[in-house]
Amino acid sequence: MNLVRRVPQLLLGLILYGASMALMIESGLGLTPWDVFHQGLAEVTGVSFGWIVLLVGIPVLLLWIPLRQRPGVGTIANVLVIGFTADAVLALLPAGTSLPYRIGDLIAGILLNGFATGLYIGSRMGAGPRDGLMTGLARRFPKVSLRVIRTGIELLVLIAGFLLGGTVGLGTIAYALAIGPLAHLFLPYLTVPEPTRAGPVDAVPAH
Repeated sequence: MNLVRRVPQLLLGLILYGASMALMIESGLGLTPWDVFHQGLAEVTGVSFGWIVLLVGIPVLLLWIPLRQRPGVGTIANVLVIGFTADAVLALLPAGTSLPYRIGDLIAGILLNGFATGLYIGSRMGAGPRDGLMTGLARRFPKVSLRVIRTGIELLVLIAGFLLGGTVGLGTIAYALAIGPLAHLFLPYLTVPEPTRAGPVDAVPAH
């Protein structure tokens, strides 16, 4: 498979994902469950949001070991790129005070997140640490559906983040309702095709 498309697509997806996180933070109307947790930790520790995203990714990735999950290039890039991008975009975004401006940030953040998800998953270069944890647990406990495992993990981090001071709001609900359909919309167009038998075999295991 030609890496000329896959690597830039992966990096673009991760950069846009970090930017989408920053837009949702700037809206102040609610974050994804994991980002509520990240923001709560940032509030308590005084460490920047982006660094918290990176630092949380490391122990989550270590949990892959007993689950026998194998990271790909995209997994490591996910840990390194998203957090730094979120911090950079947060430093550049103007502070919005009006509600319409904040709603615009939220909508743009959710839409961009869906597109970015399609890009980085579609590159087929490895799942992010948090996604890999969910799929690893699903393989470890095949009698429990992936949906139940994902919901359980996200409820846990959402509650923990809320207790730490993270922002839960209408944006959290809007994201939960929109991200599935958005990813379903973008993935068919953005997924790099599997190599044919007669073609070169250099693909990394899929997400």
